[in-house]
Amino acid sequence: MRENERPWGHYEVLSDEKDHKVKRLIVYPMQRLSLQRHQHRNEHWLIVHGDAVVTCNEREIHLRSGESIDIPCGAFHRIFNPGKENMIFIEIQTGDSFGEDDIERVEDDYGRI
Repeated sequence: MRENERPWGHYEVLSDEKDHKVKRLIVYPMQRLSLQRHQHRNEHWLIVHGDAVVTCNEREIHLRSGESIDIPCGAFHRIFNPGKENMIFIEIQTGDSFGEDDIERVEDDYGRI
């Protein structure tokens, strides 16, 4: 089992510095992360492999490999893999806190609220 295994896939931390954090996330087919927001960080998501459907507040945005989106601090957001293969994306966090305690989940397919 991977250290950062989640019900939707897994991730690895590529960089964890005082002013930023970078993760590589793998989302299994037909899985999605929780609908959440953060009070202390912004996120930039770059789709590396596959397709994604991103929810950001009231908007639903379809992204393909090579496309990206900025998630501002305080925005409700989630990502979904509609494909048949694993979807991979890079998440770059900037702000003043990058801990898991800055996750406010409002909806979750896996009962983690």
